[in-house]
Amino acid sequence: MREPLIFVPGLMCDARLFLPQMVALGADWAMQIILPTHGETVEENSQFVLDQTPAKFALIGQGLGGAVALDVLRRAADRVTRVVLIATPPLAETPEVAVEREARIVAARAGRLVAAMTEEIPADALAETEWRADVLAVVRDMALGLGEGVFLRQSRALQRRPDQQKTMRRIKIPALIMAGEADTLLPVKRQEFTAGLMPYGKMCVIPGAGHLPSLEQPELVSEAIEAFLNGAILLR
Repeated sequence: MREPLIFVPGLMCDARLFLPQMVALGADWAMQIILPTHGETVEENSQFVLDQTPAKFALIGQGLGGAVALDVLRRAADRVTRVVLIATPPLAETPEVAVEREARIVAARAGRLVAAMTEEIPADALAETEWRADVLAVVRDMALGLGEGVFLRQSRALQRRPDQQKTMRRIKIPALIMAGEADTLLPVKRQEFTAGLMPYGKMCVIPGAGHLPSLEQPELVSEAIEAFLNGAILLR
């Protein structure tokens, strides 16, 4: 019997971030979405994931969700069979970036959540496609649905996230590091660094996608994840 898939979305994203993949893979895998909305630290969220999941599972995280996935591996690597990290920052947040994030926190507290999210994920963080505006509209809708309180908690979790280089070096399970070719927030080179740290890390670059490849190029992402889960890893 195949292990279930656990999806952990990124900042201010709900299940819609992975809806295309859930539809594509749902016939063959049981799956569960866990939002990183539990507390103000990555560690609190990773513990919640472990409390809500079975003994063995495959783990797929994006952005903040990827940071949570790395902490799950730090805590309980024996429970995870495979991991997919999409646009996932491997290091702790720098003081400079944390200060910039603080300005967005202030904006959200002042009732300007949409403006804060526009700064978090600007248009040029996504690939220039015919449907970029549609993807940004989904991002805005997901953020408004989750609300200011979630934005504040998740922003604090990103500011306080731990450096996971030691975790990545010791994790000996198959790992797929997925990057959008046009991602300006977490460029491909930074994600190649993540793949290089993991003993069984493989890099997958999605053309025509930026920071949110699961929505920008859903079919390519679904195909890459399915191939990885089946062991037929056709990557570059």
